[in-house]
Amino acid sequence: MTAIRPERLGADHSGSEKTGPEKYAPNRDVPERLAEVDQAAATAFEGEIREFVRRDVAFLRRQRNDVDTAADPATDNINALIRRVAGASMDEIDRVILELQGVRDMLRGEGERVSRELASYASLSHASMTAMKVIGDSLKQWKDAPVHPSRRNAS
Repeated sequence: MTAIRPERLGADHSGSEKTGPEKYAPNRDVPERLAEVDQAAATAFEGEIREFVRRDVAFLRRQRNDVDTAADPATDNINALIRRVAGASMDEIDRVILELQGVRDMLRGEGERVSRELASYASLSHASMTAMKVIGDSLKQWKDAPVHPSRRNAS
């Protein structure tokens, strides 16, 4: 990486020495010089990035060409065998994945069905409890009601 060294900030390059208050006054050229230094540093950094990318792409192209030229019948036979073995394994893996997805869908459906049935049973249980309370209250009122003599004779 190239390092850019800015000249001493505030140093006057005109050759004339300032005297008096001008000697201590801020130099108006400093911001412009800083902007130039920043721009030069950014340009140098971008150039280095471009060079890195060019080298990397050239290296990858060289590798690809080396692989293409190194192909021979024995390598082709091995590659075909590997593709055949891998193909069968990949087919088996795909089949297992499909089966697992089917099981997942079935379990999800069964879970939803069980949830619906539980909600139905909870609703039925609540309705039966309410009905039992009503029946119990009615029986209690009957039991506590005074007995009429006319009813007693009728039985």
